[in-house]
Amino acid sequence: MANSAWDNFVIAAHGGQPARVPVALSVNSTFLPDFAGLNTLDFFMYPARWLDAYLALVERFPDVVFLPGFWVEHGAADEASAFGATVLWRHDTGPAIRPLDLSPSAWGRMVRPDPYTDGLMALVLRRYWNLEKNGELPDPHRIRMVAARGPFATAAHILGPVAFLDAVAAEPNHHRAVLDMLGILTDATIRFLQAQLSCLREPVGIMLLDDTVGMLTGSQFQRLAIPFLYRIFRQFEGLVRVFYTGTPCRHLLPHLPKLDFEMFHFSHLMDLAEVRASLPHRISLMGNVAPLELLGRSAPPQVVAAGQRCIARAGNRGGLVLSAGGFVVPGTPEANIDALVQATETQQLAHGIEPVSEGMDDHADSG
Repeated sequence: MANSAWDNFVIAAHGGQPARVPVALSVNSTFLPDFAGLNTLDFFMYPARWLDAYLALVERFPDVVFLPGFWVEHGAADEASAFGATVLWRHDTGPAIRPLDLSPSAWGRMVRPDPYTDGLMALVLRRYWNLEKNGELPDPHRIRMVAARGPFATAAHILGPVAFLDAVAAEPNHHRAVLDMLGILTDATIRFLQAQLSCLREPVGIMLLDDTVGMLTGSQFQRLAIPFLYRIFRQFEGLVRVFYTGTPCRHLLPHLPKLDFEMFHFSHLMDLAEVRASLPHRISLMGNVAPLELLGRSAPPQVVAAGQRCIARAGNRGGLVLSAGGFVVPGTPEANIDALVQATETQQLAHGIEPVSEGMDDHADSG
C-alpha cells in the first residue's frame, strides 16, 4: 500500500512499532454529515454527496486512518433491517431501529437473511461493488476494511436492549432460545462480512462492533459470547481483525485473549495502562482519548497532552494506535483532530517517551 498512514496502522495492528504512532479514528453517519454540512437524509440519498464527504475528510487529514473507511452503512439498520426491524430515519442523526415484539419462543425461528437480498445489506453490497469494482472510488483510494455489528448488538437492536438482556439474565429459562438466536445472528454477521470483503480490491481487515457485549457479566461472556465471537473472528484469519466495544468492560479483560483478534478498540473510561498490562502483547490497542469531553469539546493543547499521555501509558512497546475511546462525535473541531496527530509528532515511540505532567485534571485525558 502506498499510503504511509495505513502502512503504519497495519504495522501497529500486528503489534509492531512504526517510526511514528499511527492515528486512527472511527467515523460513521453521525459524524460525516455534520462534517460535510449535509442533511443526514441527503447524505444517504445522494451517493455523490456521500462520496464527496469522505474524500474531503481523507484529503483534510492525510495522516489519519479513518475506520473502517468509506464505510457504507446506515447506522444500526443494516443488520437489523435484514431481520424485519423497522428503520426510523432522521434528518439530523443516523437511523434508529424500532424493535420487534418477539417472544423467546420465536427467536430460534428467525429467518436467516441473505445479505444480497435482505434489508439494507443488499444496498450496502451494491454500493461497495460500484465503488470498488465499477470504479466510482477514484484512484489511489481504496476501501480496506469492512464492518458489521456483532450478534449481541444486533440482538439488542432487533429485540430492544432491555428485552434481550433480561432474557440473557434469565438464560437458564431461555437457554435454547438464546443460543439458537445467537447462532442465527452469528451466521448472518459472518456472511455479511464475507460478502462485503468480496467487493474489495485490496482488503486489509474487518471490524466487529458490539457495545452490548460489555454489558454481560464475566460468566455470561464466557458461556455465551466467547463461542460465537471466536467463530466470527476465526473466519477472517490473515486479516487485521478489530474488536470494538464502546462499553466499559474491564471485568472482561481476563477473557478477551480467548478470542482470536488483533486489535482492541475500547472505551475511554477504561485505563489504557491497565488494559495494556491485562492483555497479551499480540493484542494491539486502539484508544483512548475521551471522544466527547476532550476530542469533541476541549482546546487543542488539552488534546495534545491527552494523546501524549496515552502514548506514555501504553509504554514503549509498539502495538498502539492513538485514537478516541469511541466514535468521533458530531461537531468535533478539525483543530482537535490535528492536535491528536501533533501528539504523535512530539512523542514518537522510536525515540522513547517522556511522560507528560501528571498534574492534569484526570478528566482531561483518556484514563
